Amino acid sequence: MTTRYSRGAILLHWLMALLIVWVGTLGLLHDSWPKHTQAFWINIHALLGRIVWRRQHPPPPLPADLDAFSRRLSAPVHWLLYTLLFIIPIIGIVTFIWHGRVLNFGLFQIDFGVKSNRAIFHPTEDIHGYLAYALFALAGLHALGALWHQFIRRDGMISRMWPRF
Repeated sequence: MTTRYSRGAILLHWLMALLIVWVGTLGLLHDSWPKHTQAFWINIHALLGRIVWRRQHPPPPLPADLDAFSRRLSAPVHWLLYTLLFIIPIIGIVTFIWHGRVLNFGLFQIDFGVKSNRAIFHPTEDIHGYLAYALFALAGLHALGALWHQFIRRDGMISRMWPRF
């Protein structure tokens, strides 16, 4: 029985980490972009961030000698990360649509025919932002936990998700 994640899971993990940083940056900075480019970048922001992998590819079992604190936190932290990665884009799309925007995929567009309604998009925009900050904080704690395992506990836990070169 392997204690490492599969190559696909490792690749997806690090791609998602990069996408979270990229999409988060796009979300935080979109108001400062030139007006004529905002629609393009908001479309890019709205299209990123999908996850299905975990359900079809369960993680390897935790090492038997893992401390109780880490064992108790592992599953809830990961499921909260996955939940946020699922919910945040949905709320973002609702916000996007009620802004009266058109999804532009380059080759085609989807116009929902919805007029901008601040009473709807303003609260969903706030919720989307707050949940994104929660995701950033949780991802930061996740990274700190990995570093704690690597440099304080020295238990090799990070090797489960670190690519082999």
